[in-house]
Amino acid sequence: MTHTPHATLRILADYFNEEKRWEFEAKGEGGRYTEAQRACAFELIEEYGIRATARILKIPRRTLQRWCRTNGIRVRRCPSWVRPWAERRRKKRRFWQYRGYG
Repeated sequence: MTHTPHATLRILADYFNEEKRWEFEAKGEGGRYTEAQRACAFELIEEYGIRATARILKIPRRTLQRWCRTNGIRVRRCPSWVRPWAERRRKKRRFWQYRGYG
């Protein structure tokens, strides 16, 4: 069975997210979350943002927000890569609108 490039990327992303979730869960002792798990979550939040981290770890976003608040960690409204990405998307949209598409 062949996959489209998009489907292949989705499969790879799912695999890496699952690996991150296993790493997170391996740092636990059952029951309550450990400090090692929270530190792992904070690293993911720094890299991917709070919403993506919640999806990756399958933990409620509110829980992650509470952890950040109690540890004095400021969470950006969006990850650092979002603004440049959005600007590129706007430029591309304008480019095609000037040519009559959209």
